[in-house]
Amino acid sequence: MKRLLLLLPLLLSFGCAQNHFNVPTENFAAKVKVMGVVPIMVDGDSDIRHPQKEQLIQLVSDYNRKSEQQLVRKIKATGGFYTVALMDSDPASTFTKMLFRREKRDDATIVYNKYLWKNDELRDYISKNNLDAVMLVVVSGLSKSDKLYSDSRLSSLTSEFNYLTMTAQILDANGTTLWEYPNFRGRFLAYDPMIALQYPDFSEADANLSDKVDIKFKTIEGITRRLDKKKKDYLLRETQETEVYGHQFDEMVDYLKYDTDKSRKTTEPTADKPAGTGNPAAAAEQPAPSAAPAAATDSAPPGSTAPLTAPASEEIKPATDEIVPATDKNQ
Repeated sequence: MKRLLLLLPLLLSFGCAQNHFNVPTENFAAKVKVMGVVPIMVDGDSDIRHPQKEQLIQLVSDYNRKSEQQLVRKIKATGGFYTVALMDSDPASTFTKMLFRREKRDDATIVYNKYLWKNDELRDYISKNNLDAVMLVVVSGLSKSDKLYSDSRLSSLTSEFNYLTMTAQILDANGTTLWEYPNFRGRFLAYDPMIALQYPDFSEADANLSDKVDIKFKTIEGITRRLDKKKKDYLLRETQETEVYGHQFDEMVDYLKYDTDKSRKTTEPTADKPAGTGNPAAAAEQPAPSAAPAAATDSAPPGSTAPLTAPASEEIKPATDEIVPATDKNQ
């Protein structure tokens, strides 16, 4: 444990240097100044096998509503955007209107649900709200093979288990996926389910001296208690943040962080070469330095669909070091 604590700062600094966007970081920084976060959606038609499915979907939808502002605050704290606003739209109707299709993927040993969206609906949504990009977060059901152990670690069971998972994407008006979670651009790939809906009953098998271990669904009451469980800080004090949502949001935000100073130096003109030299059109598109912060601060509070504005910026260029295909344009 001591060695792990000593290595943790090194590992964190090692990971921060990585570009986790599907485009060059400086392009993302220049393009995405105003981002809208759509209320967290639930895919009720995904692989949710719980016997009380409708009750479970309503439960998760309620907890999504309680947790959305927490996600927005964490994204704002990265300092990479002028404005991050929670949109005032119904998640269920938005999901139905914008969804093109869902695909179950197995990429680099990561099993997840990939979502593709309708370009026209996406473009209209971004244009209507004066956004540079939009973040779409979906909770869905997923079944995958896992090996689970008993509390004593003396018994194990390999089988297919049902989970709730969380995925997220940031897309522009062209339907280009600028960033996604799970993220495949890190050095170490990992993707934790949001919550397990099933468990192997080792205790019952032991009590009956049986080699057969039954797989059971957690009760709605048990899932509620899991969703209610609070995170603890480094001093083991209970916080107001829940473990389930806090872990998922922290994973996402870690992949959204980048060196804002470095990106600013890359995109801003230098003193010996004024902006737009040799390119009048580019000079005309440069934002006014004094006006940008004010537009970001006063544009629209979270939960509002009031028009949001930000300085015009350069066009996204595709990444040259793509690891896996990550750009989806649906016709």
